[in-house]
Amino acid sequence: MNRSIKHEPEQGRYRGERADGNMKRAIWIIAALTCLPCAVPTRSGHEIVMAQTPDNDSFKAERLRMVDTQIRKRGVEDPRVLAVMEKVPRHLFVRPGDRRWAYRDSPLSIGHEQTISQPYIVAYMTEALQLEPTDVVLEIGTGSGYQAAVLSELAGSVFTIEIIEPLGLQAKARLHELGYDNVTVRIGDGYKGWPDAAPFDAIMVTAAPDTVPQPLLDQLAEGGRVVIPVGTTHQELYVLEKKNGKIVQMKIANVRFVPMVSDPKK
Repeated sequence: MNRSIKHEPEQGRYRGERADGNMKRAIWIIAALTCLPCAVPTRSGHEIVMAQTPDNDSFKAERLRMVDTQIRKRGVEDPRVLAVMEKVPRHLFVRPGDRRWAYRDSPLSIGHEQTISQPYIVAYMTEALQLEPTDVVLEIGTGSGYQAAVLSELAGSVFTIEIIEPLGLQAKARLHELGYDNVTVRIGDGYKGWPDAAPFDAIMVTAAPDTVPQPLLDQLAEGGRVVIPVGTTHQELYVLEKKNGKIVQMKIANVRFVPMVSDPKK
């Protein structure tokens, strides 16, 4: 049950096919690279005040349209994932000058030769993790913080690692300002994972290593799942699951991601 997905370099993301075995869909994705206050409910139900542009209502309409046309119609079915994609303000995770493009069917540059992922890719990878409300999640590749925000709405806590310090610091500040207080950001080497916060019920990797880093598998809880692209020129997206101490893997897509890099100093 494979999907081929053409994915231009970005701060990682993907999509392939549902892993339930009930249907097979062939979907090709070509992802082109590239104030008024408003009260918004956080995941805890409290409201925060975010600086938004005067056409805030149009952002909501665009977000709903994005989910309907780009995500739901491409096969993402989990109602919780769809609801979160309708809620999280993607335009606040892009550069101010790019907000009018925030809900387009493509990634957007966030600087440092990185991007915020295509909305469909974010939704698909999130659905593939099959998150529960109490799950502890590790994300490798924080980027702008958008994917972490989506994960935080569905899980109990999120630990996210970014190797590019300016991006990590910006994402940390942004997530704090927006009230995502169950997300912890670390500047570091994703290959090493986050051993002092392990074990993790789910791990999402948003860039492609040559092989699956062993520390991530060691830090995965029994019954946990990893969504990760693997490879160099030819890359494949996998869902890995730990069952009885062993890793069971399933390919769900052919993909193209930026390489996952390591820094021994971090």
